[in-house]
Amino acid sequence: QVQLVESGGGLVQPGGSLRLSCAASGFTLDYYDIGWIRQAPGKEREGVSCISSSDGSTYYADSVKGRFTISRDNAKNIVYLQMNSLKPEDTAVYYCARGSSCGGDYDYWGQGTQVTVSS
Repeated sequence: QVQLVESGGGLVQPGGSLRLSCAASGFTLDYYDIGWIRQAPGKEREGVSCISSSDGSTYYADSVKGRFTISRDNAKNIVYLQMNSLKPEDTAVYYCARGSSCGGDYDYWGQGTQVTVSS
């Protein structure tokens, strides 16, 4: 059974950092691209970042470029999203999702983890 489980969200002050984890089970990360997508209240979903399975290429939304870093540990079947210099506008539910290619459709999603940036 394919599962993606996010963790690491929480409340952090502006300028702070969080590391989100996406633990995959029921499939091998080696063969799939993994994306992080967020949704803030009243806003549409936004693709934040994605990492390719083929060559490890990474992609970032302009809004997070230079502040967020995506990485993967295929041995542990986990994908991370390191978030630094957090801003209040980063507040959202963050989801990880599995796809055949970054920029394409995702077929499995996690349940999401809440990130709140506030003083």
